[in-house]
Order: sequence, then C-alpha cells, then structure tokens
Amino acid sequence: MGTADKTALNNGVLMDQLGFGLYKVPPQDAAGLCYQALESGYRHFDTAALYANEAGVGEALRRFLAEEPEFSRDDIFVTSKLWNDSHGYDAAMRAFDASLAMLGLDYLDLYLIHWPQPERALYVETYRALERLYHEGRVRAIGVSNFQPAHLEELLKNCDVVPAVNQIELHPWLQQEQLRELHAAHGIRTVAWSPLGRGKVLSDPVVAELAQELGRTPAQIVLRWHLQLGNVAIPKASSQQRIQENFRVWDFSLEPAAMQRLRGLERNGRIGSHPDKVN
Repeated sequence: MGTADKTALNNGVLMDQLGFGLYKVPPQDAAGLCYQALESGYRHFDTAALYANEAGVGEALRRFLAEEPEFSRDDIFVTSKLWNDSHGYDAAMRAFDASLAMLGLDYLDLYLIHWPQPERALYVETYRALERLYHEGRVRAIGVSNFQPAHLEELLKNCDVVPAVNQIELHPWLQQEQLRELHAAHGIRTVAWSPLGRGKVLSDPVVAELAQELGRTPAQIVLRWHLQLGNVAIPKASSQQRIQENFRVWDFSLEPAAMQRLRGLERNGRIGSHPDKVN
C-alpha cells in the first residue's frame, strides 16, 4: 500500500499528511477499523474525548506493535482533543490525563482544543495548560481545532507557543482560503476535518467527471486535491475497502487545470457547525 508523505509541524515534529479520522466511529468498531487502517499503511490517527473511542485506538496500536516488531510507538502519530466541558486550566490538565489513560499511551503526539467556545472566553487559559503539557514533554505538539482568525489572533497575542495545527472543516465546497493564508503566515498547519464533506462532495459533477477521466474514485480525487494544497486530511472510513481506497492517493497527481476546476467548487457552505456558535 506504500506510505504517506510526511509534513513538518512548526516545531519540527513530522506528521503523516493523510490520517485516519475517528469521528462517529462507534467505540466497539474503533479497534478493528484502526487495525485495518494500520495494515493498510496509515500511521496517523485522529480521535477525541468526545468520540468515546480512544480506548479502541490504543487497543489497535498495541496489537499492531506486538504483531509487527519492526514498528515502534515512534512510528505512530496520535491526536486527541479536549472537549468543551473541560475548558479552564485545571480541567484541561485532568482531561489530558483522562485521554492518555483511555488510550493507554505514555504521551500524545498532538493535543488540540476541540472548539474555542468564544462566549465562555476560556480558550486562552485552556491553551496555557496545553503549553505546560508541551513543555513537560507529555505531548509532542499542541494546537487547536475550529478556531477562527479572531480566536487565533487572541492566542498569538497572549500565549508563547504558536499552535502547530488548526483543524477545521475544509473541502471543495468550503475551502477556507483566508484562514489557510493566516495559518501559512504563522506556520500553523491546516488539518481538514470532513475532508470529503461527509461524502456529499463526492457526488459533485466536477468531482465525478475528474474521477472518470483519471480512473480514480471521487474520494481519491478530493483527497489528492487536499494533499496538493498542502492540507493534512483525516478521512473517516467504515470498511476495509474504503480504508484502502482512501490511502491509494500517492501514485498520481492532479494537473493544474484539474486543481483549478476543483477550486471553482467553492460555495462557502458549511456542513458542520460554525465555530462562533458552538458554546
């Protein structure tokens, strides 16, 4: 199946550009699907306290590493996220400990604030807890998710560690160009959640036409678009076939004309919630 390209975060830590997302993966299915993903070549896994499947991720990693001694924990990149009920310094520290225990790991590769919750205005204090975890070496990189420009500017003004990542809804119907430009200006890596628009984008006529022209699946077309833009993408898949199909994106590229056609799909339309309204 090959291996994923890696991208460097702003502190030098390497992260696979294609990961396996676990949003809405039932807890009882997480271990099996993660193990299939590991066998298919994935080394980057994205979970969260909200998803209630951290234990399954850890179980799959332990099984894989026991059965494949040529790999070590250092070869795997694990992200988790702090949920909205754990904002605040002390609560954030407890939440991290709980996620680490559920995963059964000694450290995390990346830990994110899941939503800024601007009305509560605790995300700066919460991020300071993440900075402590980072300085103590309990997490290799820290960042945020669903942060808008104003939220990022507040962090940059009041905190010492520039977020390594902002994980945002991003797909051809919501391309977030302004936010991606802000990320680039500050060395923040863009990670796309719902990179396939929860599957809705795959039925877009332009995507379907490109897939037919190139002999690829619509998902492969959209994921290749993300990779060539420099995004990190974390698609979810619920079957071994889809897991493997989504990973087969390293042996072709999209021509500039195809990239331009996909750029033209911008609708500025969210499928998920707007970050300013999640509190």
